[in-house]
Amino acid sequence: MRVFVIGAGYVGRVLCGLLEGAGHEVRAITRGGGDGALAADVSERGSLSALRERVGAPDAVVHCASAGRGGDRAERYRAVYLEGCRNVVSVLAPERFVFVSSTSVYAQIDGTLVDEASPAMPSAETGNILLEAEAVVLDAGGTVARLAGIYGPGRSYLLKRYLSEEASIDAGAAGDGGRWINQIHRDDAASALASLISGAVAAGIYNVSDDTPLTQRACYEEFARRFGKGMPGLRRADLGKVRGWSHKRVSNAKLRAIGWAPQFLSYFDALDGDPQLLRSIAG
Repeated sequence: MRVFVIGAGYVGRVLCGLLEGAGHEVRAITRGGGDGALAADVSERGSLSALRERVGAPDAVVHCASAGRGGDRAERYRAVYLEGCRNVVSVLAPERFVFVSSTSVYAQIDGTLVDEASPAMPSAETGNILLEAEAVVLDAGGTVARLAGIYGPGRSYLLKRYLSEEASIDAGAAGDGGRWINQIHRDDAASALASLISGAVAAGIYNVSDDTPLTQRACYEEFARRFGKGMPGLRRADLGKVRGWSHKRVSNAKLRAIGWAPQFLSYFDALDGDPQLLRSIAG
């Protein structure tokens, strides 16, 4: 199968390796190209048309490009995600299409367990743009992968904040335990996407998260035990965060039912089992 991985970055590069190892013909695609990747801009219809002319049509596409930084955040989301999905469907027309979205579309604030049937009514404009992009993909018979917070080597917001003593626990709306945190290791995110694009999997929505949501307090208590920097203080929850504020636990049961399982069941399994993770964050 010929697979285009659009956005062959932090997760996409690992995904490319998994797909190549499974015998697929893979084209890594980034906006600027280089380092083995082809250059194409998913937000530009003409750019994807030129790519198709150059290397042929794909059998499958994974759209895991980032919206990037700079300029208006909502406009970046519209260009890369909404218009990007429209362009993939109309120009590349793959038989299988997986779009990487986010569990931030679940805006629940009561600590409830959410699955793919739970209401997705994000409070942030960017979350609503993601839902529009998801609808384009689903209407075309594709699959949406809603990823929890991604961490891995060189990337762990919680640990970085804790070690720099900038962390805090959201109080008030979620109680003194703070909000629930849902995460997925980079390598597990890539393996989930590989399963969704290459397996005999029904199209639809799939949550991609590990098995063990953690409250902020539970997470920081374990950090305190391991690193000895004490506990962060409480602060009033910022309900106006750019990506929206939520307090929920994300279920991965649907994804597990197709045979996928995370290598790291929890964040602390990864901290113990991935030597690059701690070394890259803590030095």
